[in-house]
Amino acid sequence: MGEERLTEQRNPRSVRIDGLSSLEIVDLINEEDRTVAPAVARERENIALAVDLIVRCLRRGGRLIYVGAGTSGRLGVLDAAEMPPTFGTEPHRIQGIIAGGPGALVRAKEGAEDSPQDGAAAVDALELGTADFVLGIATSAATPFVRGALERARERGSRTGFLACTPLEEAIRQGHDVVITPLVGPEVITGSTRMKAGTATKMVLNTLTTAAMVRLGKTYGNLMVDLQVTCQKLQDRGERILMETTGLDRESAAALLAEAGGSVKVAIVMGARGVDQERAQTLLDEARGFVGQVVGGLP
Repeated sequence: MGEERLTEQRNPRSVRIDGLSSLEIVDLINEEDRTVAPAVARERENIALAVDLIVRCLRRGGRLIYVGAGTSGRLGVLDAAEMPPTFGTEPHRIQGIIAGGPGALVRAKEGAEDSPQDGAAAVDALELGTADFVLGIATSAATPFVRGALERARERGSRTGFLACTPLEEAIRQGHDVVITPLVGPEVITGSTRMKAGTATKMVLNTLTTAAMVRLGKTYGNLMVDLQVTCQKLQDRGERILMETTGLDRESAAALLAEAGGSVKVAIVMGARGVDQERAQTLLDEARGFVGQVVGGLP
C-alpha cells in the first residue's frame, strides 16, 4: 500500500513548509538534497554489480534497456540519449522505454503507467533476448508498467535489475540479478519523487553508464575520446583532446581529426604511432578499443 512506501511518507521536517519564506524553503530543500549522495553511496556494491552486468551484455553485442514511467522514464531516456554523442555508442545499444511513448517525455501521461501488458508489449517490440540487460526504474517500486516489462524480459531470458527508492520485499530482490535501492527518505512535498528520488536516480544512471563506458574503453584516462564530432562544440573538444595528447597545434589537430574520419581515438593512434587510418583502427580493434593499450598512458 502507498502508506507503506518510503516515497509516500510525509517528511516531518517540511510539514509547515507553506508558512516559510522563499529563502527558508530553498534552505530546507537544499538540506534534504544533501542526503541524496550518501544514500547512493550506500548502494555502491549493487551499482558496481550492475555495471559489471551492463559491460558483460554490451561486450556480447547485447543492449542496455531502461524502463520507467513519469520522471523515472524520462531520466532513463535522457541517459540513453546522451550515450551516442558522448561515448560513440550505436543508438540501439542503450535505449530508454517510457510508459506512454515518446509523447510522455514532454507531457505527463500518468495513466500509462498502470498497464503491465503495455510494459510487456514494449519489451516484445524490442525482441529482447539473453544478451540484453533491462533495468526497471520505479522509485516507489509499484509501477505496473515497469513490473510487466521486467517480467516479460525475464521470460525472454534477459538479465534484469530494479532501481527503486523504497525498501523492496525479498521476493522482488530474488527475482532480479541486481537491485539498487538508494533510500533518500520522504520528499519535501509528499510523494513528489521528481525531487530527491529523481536526483538519486540521475546519479545512479550517470554512474552506471559512465563506469560501463570506461570499462569498455570509451575513454583515454579521463578524456572523452570516443565522442562523435557532430557539432561545433564537439569538434572543438576533439581538437583540444588531440592537442593535449599529441602536442599538435590547433590547425594540425583539426587536419588529423579530419584524416581520421572524425574519430578522436583513431586520430590519437595515428598521431602517436605514425600509421594510417586503417592501421590505427586495426590496432584499436586488437586492443578492444582501449587507446592506452595501443599508445601507452597519458603524457
